[in-house]
Amino acid sequence: MMNRILAGITAAMLAGAVPLSAHATDLVIYHTWSAPPEVAALNVLKKNLEAKGDSWTDIAIPHDTGSNVNLMNLVAGGNPPNLFMESNPGVYRDLTKAGLGRPLTDFFKEHGYPDKYPDAVAHSMVVDDQVMKVPTALHIDGMVYYNMDVAKKVGIDPTAWKSLDEMFADFDKIKAAGVIPLAVGGQQWQVGYLTHALAATIGGPDFFNKIYGEKPDPAVFDTPEFRQVFDYLRKFQQAADEGSANREWNLTTNLVITGKALMQIHGDWMKGEWLAAGKTAGKDFGCIQIPGAKAVAASVDSWGLLGGQPDDKDKAELNFASIVVDPNVQAEFAKAKGSTPVRLDAPQDSLDACSKEVLRIVADPKHQVQNPHAISDADWENSIWDVAFNFWSDPGMRVDDAIAKIKENYKTILG
Repeated sequence: MMNRILAGITAAMLAGAVPLSAHATDLVIYHTWSAPPEVAALNVLKKNLEAKGDSWTDIAIPHDTGSNVNLMNLVAGGNPPNLFMESNPGVYRDLTKAGLGRPLTDFFKEHGYPDKYPDAVAHSMVVDDQVMKVPTALHIDGMVYYNMDVAKKVGIDPTAWKSLDEMFADFDKIKAAGVIPLAVGGQQWQVGYLTHALAATIGGPDFFNKIYGEKPDPAVFDTPEFRQVFDYLRKFQQAADEGSANREWNLTTNLVITGKALMQIHGDWMKGEWLAAGKTAGKDFGCIQIPGAKAVAASVDSWGLLGGQPDDKDKAELNFASIVVDPNVQAEFAKAKGSTPVRLDAPQDSLDACSKEVLRIVADPKHQVQNPHAISDADWENSIWDVAFNFWSDPGMRVDDAIAKIKENYKTILG
């Protein structure tokens, strides 16, 4: 049965294959990417893997399909991939319990870990005191990407905003110029990302970690900052255009690229769409952190390796890891995807204005937190997404109702 499922969900091999050696080791790679810049970035890794003589078989289940086939389903079905894109620490714990965890602490010591990584990246790699993940892409979840020509047209300078209130105060002026102030994609996961980006912005690291950390503190739900998160979430919902409901993130980005909207606040993987459209950072589009942010949430896309494998498979998996961490590959990969290299020593001439801004922001360890995927209990994080999206979808739902539901979820899941 599982073989039939795999046959149905396995995507065609990524383009650009090169002849394989007679002793090629085939690696099954599981990921959730499907947008053109994402596929282009994967092809960078595939090309370099095959240059080492190993082969790549793709299992692609795009994260926005709603499919319930995940990594642990594949493991339980007896068809685990060799390499998998995964950030959630609970998955690595489950694999370790099953005898399939693959610690990488020694591997990264050989590669100079953690000196070559920003703080948020270095911390994201570790699960229970062992390095378990190979970071491949760095993004800030709540970045403002804006069309510079549109900003000039409407007479607005987003870099002058010092707070969210200053930003919202300019919306009437932007609308009067016939432009959507803020392009929003109204899908659950996009609302969820906006919610934790606002938590980092409004409350900073300590506040954020009391919500999303390994041991949440229920006292945080009664703070003024927690109420503010939902107050601002409502302002964002009210500012959304009529077409925002269930609109995908990249289609939302296109509204900004084509000048229909001034800006989008989302993960800075948006840059891949701008680059694919032939646009240049710092010339056609600008990127800043959310105005007034006390901290930013950093997403680190990471790969895991399957443990308990024969020596040839393990060697090939480490070949893959060595490709991912290579600074030159990092630069090429980031350029294709629109991400920022996770290594601080990646070639600087490859960095555009937005990547330089991301690295400037994350240079301060006290101004960054990790994406909840990397630190939170998955059920707890999903419950926050559910409440935030219900709040977003029901304009009549009060902030008090949302907070009461979150308190109830806390008692059920973590209490």
